[in-house]
Amino acid sequence: MSTLKRLTRNYWNPYWAIGITGILSAVYFGITGTVWAVTGEFTRLGGHILEFFGVDISGWAYFNLVGMEGSTFERTDGWIVWGMFIGAFITILLSSNFKIRLPKQKRRLVQGLVGGIIAGFGARLALGCNLAAFFTGVPQFSFHSWIFMVSTAIGTFFGFKIVKTKWWKGKAALTKGAPPCITEKKKSKQPYIGTAAALIYFGMILYFFISGKPMLGTAAIFGAAFGILIERGQICFTSAFRDLWVSGRATMAKAITFGIAISTIATFSVILIYGLEPITKIAAPSTLIGGILFGLGIVLAGGCETGMMYRVMEGQVLYLFVFAGNILGVTLLSFGWDHLGIYDVFVKMGSPINLMNTFGAFLALILTLLMLLAWYMITNFWEKNYRFGTGFKKRKENVA
Repeated sequence: MSTLKRLTRNYWNPYWAIGITGILSAVYFGITGTVWAVTGEFTRLGGHILEFFGVDISGWAYFNLVGMEGSTFERTDGWIVWGMFIGAFITILLSSNFKIRLPKQKRRLVQGLVGGIIAGFGARLALGCNLAAFFTGVPQFSFHSWIFMVSTAIGTFFGFKIVKTKWWKGKAALTKGAPPCITEKKKSKQPYIGTAAALIYFGMILYFFISGKPMLGTAAIFGAAFGILIERGQICFTSAFRDLWVSGRATMAKAITFGIAISTIATFSVILIYGLEPITKIAAPSTLIGGILFGLGIVLAGGCETGMMYRVMEGQVLYLFVFAGNILGVTLLSFGWDHLGIYDVFVKMGSPINLMNTFGAFLALILTLLMLLAWYMITNFWEKNYRFGTGFKKRKENVA
């Protein structure tokens, strides 16, 4: 079996997949001075759609905050997003895993749309999603990330309670007969298409560097790398929290903790070596409320932004509705930011708090790693003692 087949035949261990992701996110910050994020670009896409339909958004404060210069293909944040889609799609094709899939219950499309709206609205209310306000926010020592982490966990718990109800589940859809098999002949075509797509994408990256646009080329490289890693590792922040409430399973939650710890050490090193200023977001009531809404929304939708991206590329139609919901949600938040007074009520009283400025560099590093260790130990304890939504059970000792 060739190396390529070995790499695409099975999914990768989430620990090392997300560990590599953590290192790459730190390196990307060192090169560009920006963090790995997606919903900021989703917001700009929403703004471009409004402009396409003739809406003047020049006076909308939130769009001015995120910056609307150029098109999505002229921004590094744009190529992080499209690179993730493309990178995930290439590995999906190489492993012959692409297939158009419709949910058995059509109501799931509406639920995915609604969940996406709530998640998108909450993410941008908190000024970031599971990436900028969580995975890359904690390594930047931004205190808002810890508020967002806890509130997201709360939101996913309530989301789990909702999706358990008969009202949400509806009637089970019955499938007549066995599903049609995909023949090996049809499968064998996908790796060729994936290889061609990879070559075309590589050529585009070369063009960026040759034409004097190295930052776009860099973003395209890292975007594809992130897409490959989240798809091969099946990294989904929704499952990390939801699995705790459903079955007590904590594999993804612990893997994400590990990845954040690796990224924290790497980002700390980058900050000290290159003298960069860590990116700090406002900690305010909006962070708490946004995190709860985000956690609720991703469970209702069935996936977070990262999970949604590779599932779309797998051909799962549901997640196109989740994606559309995300765009609609961030656009609604952008309108409400100043038009409905959201900023004045929920954000204005807050302030950016960075642990490095508050405690000093090395103490901030130690405190962050200790908090991550505590989170890891809590999830590990939860996994050992909580099972299938029934609560904690006393461990019975074997009697000889």
